[in-house]
Amino acid sequence: MAKIVLGVGASHSTLMNTHWEETTHKAEAERFRDALYATRDRIAAARPDVVLILGSNHFRGFWLDLIPAFTLGVGECNSSGESGTPQGPQKVDVDLARHLANELIESGRFDLAYSARLQIDHGQSHAIQYLLDGLDVPIVPLVVNVFAPPLPTFERCAELAAALRAAIADYPADTRVVVVASGGLSHRLPWPDWRDPHGEDEDFMVQAWLDGRENWSDYDVRRRQIIRAAEAAITPEFDDHILDLFTAGKASELAGYSTSEIEEQAGNGAQELRTWLMMAAMMDYIPAERLAYEAIPEWLTGMGVAVLDPSHSYSP
Repeated sequence: MAKIVLGVGASHSTLMNTHWEETTHKAEAERFRDALYATRDRIAAARPDVVLILGSNHFRGFWLDLIPAFTLGVGECNSSGESGTPQGPQKVDVDLARHLANELIESGRFDLAYSARLQIDHGQSHAIQYLLDGLDVPIVPLVVNVFAPPLPTFERCAELAAALRAAIADYPADTRVVVVASGGLSHRLPWPDWRDPHGEDEDFMVQAWLDGRENWSDYDVRRRQIIRAAEAAITPEFDDHILDLFTAGKASELAGYSTSEIEEQAGNGAQELRTWLMMAAMMDYIPAERLAYEAIPEWLTGMGVAVLDPSHSYSP
């Protein structure tokens, strides 16, 4: 029987790769990076046979011609490689991935999309780059729609996580699974609600999201310019509260948040916390160990790392 041996939540930002030297909050950046490396060591120590990566997609693998709420990679997986992140084919545990799809759908527990040729971006490849570097371990990618409303509710995400946990337990092989949630914490991207854009930049973004399936890189220079021009909107108080919930074993309270509440309190980028909730639910909401939190304006994001380890107990 397969079992989940470790859970990880980690923020991502491609600005780590492209603007490290321009980062003025260098001590904070180094502490966060060191926490990622420490987490990588924790993952290695857990001896995983596979890593299930729960992440978002930033309109480089999904476009507005088709936006599933949840998409499981069950075959080929290619990473877009933007901003110095890994590029090209990624090794997938196809047997486990297809087992999960079969169990979820045929059992009636959950209906989700699946892809035999999935393209991921830094929403998952950032975790591959920093958390799986040097580890010869396959992945199972699960993409959650957090940027093209209407979004799956936090409660629905927790329900999928419970179904995944049950499906993993039903897998007959003696497989050690690490679950990584990539994304968050508070940040606001200069992206519109695609249903109601305002101004040239927002119109450009929506057009890129509609037309980018075959030529997403053609839009990337201006996309990056728009992002770099944005002012940071980080909410450390919100981030501390979320991390406190995790360390207290109360991450289930995230399921009570609405999309609008997250947007108002922590920005559209904080919608990625759906993946953190899912990871915690798969770990049965055990208390987490907080490894790092740094507010880094140059990266536009509150950067956090937490580990949920069933072999250790932590005092809230």
